[in-house]
Amino acid sequence: MELIDFILHIDAHLAEFIRDYGYWIYAILFLIIFVETGVVVMPFLPGDSLLFAAGMLAAIPENDLNVWIIIGLLLIAAISGDSLNYSIGKRFGMQVTKIKIFGKQFVQQEHIDKTHEFYEKYGSKTIVIARFVPIVRTLAPFVAGIGRMNYGTFITYNVVGAIFWVVGLTLAGYFLGQIEWVAQNFSKIVIGIIVVSVLPIVFEFAKEKFFKKK
Repeated sequence: MELIDFILHIDAHLAEFIRDYGYWIYAILFLIIFVETGVVVMPFLPGDSLLFAAGMLAAIPENDLNVWIIIGLLLIAAISGDSLNYSIGKRFGMQVTKIKIFGKQFVQQEHIDKTHEFYEKYGSKTIVIARFVPIVRTLAPFVAGIGRMNYGTFITYNVVGAIFWVVGLTLAGYFLGQIEWVAQNFSKIVIGIIVVSVLPIVFEFAKEKFFKKK
């Protein structure tokens, strides 16, 4: 429940971090994005909502945040995070999926399977598309490493996906966050972002069920 509250009200939590830690907020943002994209067992960290909130808070003059510094740092975090995840998948492969915490498999096999399905449908473009899909975003580079995707191909899609994801969502937050209704209804915006993010998975699931019945 605390994680859900953090995600839905991440704007308030980040504003509190800014008050408490000042310019260290840049390092905090970098760390969250790097860990979410680079550590396969951490797919539950906020990504989309954090980028939007960071852009929104940068638009508030009192916060004294530079949106272009945020974008630059988070681009590095997203690209290096995916590269780390790819390396983990290539080096350790399925051994990582056997990690258990409190007796439960931390990386769910169903999530791995779903990511494999994404690759079967979209190929290398999965690295770009997955940037906008929670959980799959974290697992896609890991699975690419397991499958030993050519690194030149991987890094190309990695960079392109990071640019679309980081620049797009951060600037969306920066400009839309200046609209009073958006600022006052942030939790609704986050829910909307989450719903839009998972639509590809829901669509594929519904299509699969429909054709199975046929």
